[in-house]
Amino acid sequence: MLKDLDRPDFFGNPSSGHSEGRAARAALEEARLICTEALGADEGTIYFTSGATEANAIILFSMLYGHAAGVKQGLITTAVEHPSITKNCAPLEHMGIPVHYVDVDRFGGAVPDALEKALHKHTDATMLALMYVNNETGAISDLPSLIKTARQRDGKPLHIHSDMVQALGKIPFALRDMDIDSAAFSAHKIGGPRGIGILYLRKPVQTLYRGGGQEGGMRPGTENTPGACHFAKAIRLRTEAQTKSLQEAAANMAYLIEALREMKRCTIIPECRQAVDERYSPYILQAAFRDVPGEIMVRALDDLGFAVSTGSACSTGSKKRPVLNAIGISDALAFTAVRISFGWTTKLDDINALVDAVRRILSKF
Repeated sequence: MLKDLDRPDFFGNPSSGHSEGRAARAALEEARLICTEALGADEGTIYFTSGATEANAIILFSMLYGHAAGVKQGLITTAVEHPSITKNCAPLEHMGIPVHYVDVDRFGGAVPDALEKALHKHTDATMLALMYVNNETGAISDLPSLIKTARQRDGKPLHIHSDMVQALGKIPFALRDMDIDSAAFSAHKIGGPRGIGILYLRKPVQTLYRGGGQEGGMRPGTENTPGACHFAKAIRLRTEAQTKSLQEAAANMAYLIEALREMKRCTIIPECRQAVDERYSPYILQAAFRDVPGEIMVRALDDLGFAVSTGSACSTGSKKRPVLNAIGISDALAFTAVRISFGWTTKLDDINALVDAVRRILSKF
């Protein structure tokens, strides 16, 4: 990004008719094309946003249009979704739109049988929101089976939305093959800049707010051209290296899980997770360390040069762990849990250093 800061096509308004504006528009549309191809999407379905949080909110609050027109609305989701979904459920319910939760299994994902029962029971549901890869446990949802189950429901059309932030550049997929109506993505999870995201929309929806009509009216406001262009660069780099990175991450994760399980005070969450396990993203691990509160482990590892967290960074400051509670983890165990994440640059030496650091910390507590 630093090398591109003086590019003249980054600073014109893409909606303006002058030469700088036309250059910015060309750069923006080139970025859109790159992202469309990398996501396996159809032309005209990619809209740039400020991030996945905004993309999720645009979709959720689009239900208010039907609600205001007297058409019953309802949302079906799970308790293991990202806060940008779960925390927006309260205002939806406050405005009269019921939210129904599907139980998840001990692996961390919704199961088709539970979803089928929910769809049969809650006939008012017009939207289904299911995360593809959980941001705290790494659990990969069986999204194709869940979508198939949802599409078999009779009655009201169902808009299927997925937060796919943790799948991008890590888990292979093509949007055009998934039969979903919308999806949300963020650039910063794949090394792109913060403040830029994508909303995939198979068909346009009624959005809650208006402006200058940018992004097809789905997300008005002057576009972040530099952000979009660097999102495109990141998405191309990460998808091209996806297979190799996935293999390396899987090997590294297996090594880490086996090393941690040798520590008597460590519990892998969930305990059913195997060292090699296709039900989970090899980029995310949840682990608890007996007698060491998660916040203490985070600070102690930070002092030694390691950045881990006690859940989603978007929930910093919260003492609750609703995702872990939803999969049957006790409050006591969740209190000592931390999330360890890999990047594409994570190497075996880094993991060995982390394991050594954890041992040193445990010896002091």
